[in-house]
Amino acid sequence: MALQNIGASNRDDAFYRYKMPRMITKIEGRGNGIKTNIVNMVDIAKALARPASYTTKYFGCELGAQSKFDEKTGISLVNGAHDTAKLAGLLEVFIKKYVQCYGCGNPETEILISKTQMLSLKCAACGFVSDVDMRDKLTTFILKNPPEQKKGGKDKKKAMRRAEKERLKEGEAADEEQKKLKKDAKKKGASSKESTAKGSKKKATAGGSDEDHSTSPTRSRDGDHAAADEEEDDDDVQWQTDTSIEAAKQRMQEQLSAATAEMVMLSTEETEKKKHATHKDGTANGSAKEIPDEKPAVTKPSPYKELIGDIKAMLASSTLPSQDVMNALLEALFDGVGKGFAKEVVKNKKYLAVAVPDEGAQTLLVQAIEAFGSKCNPEALKEVPVVLKALYDGDILEEETVVDWYNAAVAAGKDSQVVKNAKPFVEWLQSAESDDEDGDE
Repeated sequence: MALQNIGASNRDDAFYRYKMPRMITKIEGRGNGIKTNIVNMVDIAKALARPASYTTKYFGCELGAQSKFDEKTGISLVNGAHDTAKLAGLLEVFIKKYVQCYGCGNPETEILISKTQMLSLKCAACGFVSDVDMRDKLTTFILKNPPEQKKGGKDKKKAMRRAEKERLKEGEAADEEQKKLKKDAKKKGASSKESTAKGSKKKATAGGSDEDHSTSPTRSRDGDHAAADEEEDDDDVQWQTDTSIEAAKQRMQEQLSAATAEMVMLSTEETEKKKHATHKDGTANGSAKEIPDEKPAVTKPSPYKELIGDIKAMLASSTLPSQDVMNALLEALFDGVGKGFAKEVVKNKKYLAVAVPDEGAQTLLVQAIEAFGSKCNPEALKEVPVVLKALYDGDILEEETVVDWYNAAVAAGKDSQVVKNAKPFVEWLQSAESDDEDGDE
């Protein structure tokens, strides 16, 4: 079968990878019943990723003749006698209007129908969304006969995300087990080395025998090998944690908001000052010996866990409406944030996850973001799509919640900047399903 490049502008590109069959036509009948049969219309439409009924209908609209495509037999007929060159020219116009991306010219596009009954082409190559001219006669036919939507994409994406999480958890568990085994091996090696050293010391004191002296070099070599193995193990495991104020401050700032981290660090600094004061008093009294702990230290919950507990208690006991509580939480975490709003959301997403245990709470969170956006810095407002994607990737917000919120806002006539800025992300969500399925095929 002879092939040609898709799109007249790519006709002379010998290495162009998007191709379709050359059109083959056949004149059938005579007189008033004469018709033109596009013999390989099904193959052409398949190469263009468009229903054959679309191309057949387009020929009829442009030629002012009746056209028909039989879904069962795959026969495409246009009334009248039309030569192949004329139909091929019309097909090129169809490709330019309904197949090629208006941005990059790539034919790898998908027809999307919006809630307002507008057609657009979503490009899988560059992501550009092309608006189709709705004055064309074929657009009415496409709206009445929309392209088939593949099902099961959302459930498939969720299953893939769940499987990925399970794999990550299994990997973390395996890492912890490996670290535990290395730690046990290190302890056993240290005990063996200590017992060997004690045995050698006793034999050296007693004078020893020729046999003891002959075996001591071997033991020494074994000890060296054990020490070398320990050093190799230590390369993979971090046995100490930097407990300085600077290191603690850095770790807390990664988990908490700036205000919360500052409050926690004040408490840490006061504790550190008390320790220095205690050591200073002991030295002044002439007691240089370390005082052993008489009672085991009581492990207190970390400030992070305490704050999580406070958030849970606030959500459970508050008498305010649930939406007001969610709005207050967002303002407490991100008040005054400008550029870098998305980064702050990623840092504090664990707090938001605590506040969003179910789908109803997801809706409250999206509405809180909308309310917060009307008050926040313009620089932060620009990052609304990135914020929504971060919460979506973190499984805090589901696709259906975001899309339903956006559609309800549009239907209600809301023209807030938050809704406008969220539009690219919502469009990406709506087209992600078809993109994933195309990739699987």
